[in-house]
Amino acid sequence: MEITPLGDSALTVRVHDRCKDAPEETLKEVQNVVRRLEDAHIPGVIELAPAYTTVAVFFDPICVINRAVEPDRAIEWLTQKIHEELTHGKRKRGERAVARVVEIPVCYDPEFALDLDHVAQHAQMSPKEVVDLHRTTDYHVTCIGFTPGFPYLAGLPEKLATPRRVTPRKEIPAGSVAIGGRQSGIYPLRSPGGWNVIGRTSLQLFDPKKNPPALLRAGDRLRFQAISRQEFEAWTF
Repeated sequence: MEITPLGDSALTVRVHDRCKDAPEETLKEVQNVVRRLEDAHIPGVIELAPAYTTVAVFFDPICVINRAVEPDRAIEWLTQKIHEELTHGKRKRGERAVARVVEIPVCYDPEFALDLDHVAQHAQMSPKEVVDLHRTTDYHVTCIGFTPGFPYLAGLPEKLATPRRVTPRKEIPAGSVAIGGRQSGIYPLRSPGGWNVIGRTSLQLFDPKKNPPALLRAGDRLRFQAISRQEFEAWTF
């Protein structure tokens, strides 16, 4: 376990050095660290952001200093608190957190599947085989990032792994389902992007008016459900 400063109001807790050796086990350990820090209610901590192998701990420096801590020792004090909690803190007994299973409807219509033929050619499969394999796979949300609500999805079949586009697009429509390397993902907002787009969902993955604003969160299990163009048009947000 390594704890290092991340600017002047955050720390990084490194849980593992690598994720690809044991991605599911690493994800569970990262989520365990998040739960333990949430339960600890350490003064000044305002947000926890899990990633592949780390947890970012954001804090309010003024709140920490108000705990009778010298201003130049705020990071040192918080580092010690986190280390004590993760090393010696008692784990709460009770039910283990159960991962949510979220189903995402996706239309793989050619109009939305901008790069489906390219992915099929790279995988030496037919477009239908690509769609069938993509939609029948179970995924894990490893982390949220890039744009608000963007889920990085582990579990993509090796056959579908496709390098990112050499030249990114300036604009990817919101809801686009894509493949980037060995991962799949969904663009919640209209944005630039270099992943290979193979479909689109009508679900709104990020809504700043909701709490929480992101539909998905790290640790969720995700499945894609293929829908027709007519079902896509009729789907209500």
